Amino acid sequence: NTPPIIAPFFADVDTRAPGSQLVTYGDTTFEGRPAFCVDWVGVGYYDQHADLLDSFQLLLVGRNDVSTGSFDAIFNYGQIQWETGDASSGSFGKGGTSTGVGFSNGTGDPHSFYQLPGSLTPGSLLDSNEQTGLVHHSLGSDVPGRYAFHISGIGYSTIPDQSPFDRPLTLKTIGYGFQNRSLSSFLQEANLSLASTLPSSAPGSVFS
Repeated sequence: NTPPIIAPFFADVDTRAPGSQLVTYGDTTFEGRPAFCVDWVGVGYYDQHADLLDSFQLLLVGRNDVSTGSFDAIFNYGQIQWETGDASSGSFGKGGTSTGVGFSNGTGDPHSFYQLPGSLTPGSLLDSNEQTGLVHHSLGSDVPGRYAFHISGIGYSTIPDQSPFDRPLTLKTIGYGFQNRSLSSFLQEANLSLASTLPSSAPGSVFS
C-alpha cells in the first residue's frame, strides 16, 4: 500500500550536518546503455548526524532492447554504517525501525513488489554484519554490494513453470513484470507538479 517507489535504502538520510555530503543525480551510461543515476555518497542521518556515514547508489538503466518500457534497477552499496534516523526510534543511527530495501509499483498486489530479506530488521544490513550486510553480498550480479533487478514493461515473466514475482532473477531473464508508470502519471497521482522536482546535478562515478 505504498506509492510507486524504488528504494535502495528507505531510511532518513539527512545531509545538513557538517561532514555529510550532498545527494547528486543525473544522466549517465551503464554498460553502454542510457541510465539515470542517484548518488548518496558519505551521507548522514536524521536529525543532522554525521558520526556515521552511508554510501549507496541507484541506477535505472534503459532496456528497450528487451521490451518497450523495460529497465534494470541496480542498487550499489559501498558503505552502510547507519540504518535508522532519530524519527524512526533509532539511537545513534541504529535500532528502531531500521531501513528497508526494495520496490513496488503501488498497486498493493502482493506480486507487484519486492523487499530484500533483512529489511526492517535492526543490524541486518550494516557492514558490521558479515552474514547479511549489504556490502558483503550481491543479487543478480557477481559484484559484491550490487543488487540488480530487471523490470519488464510487458507484464509477466516469460519463464516457464515459474511464478513471475516469487524472487529476483538474473539480468539475463525477465525478473519482474508490471506496467511502468510514466513520470507524469506518478506526479498526477501524488498531487505534484514538475516544478516540485529539483534540477539535476552531475552524478558521480558508478561504483566499481
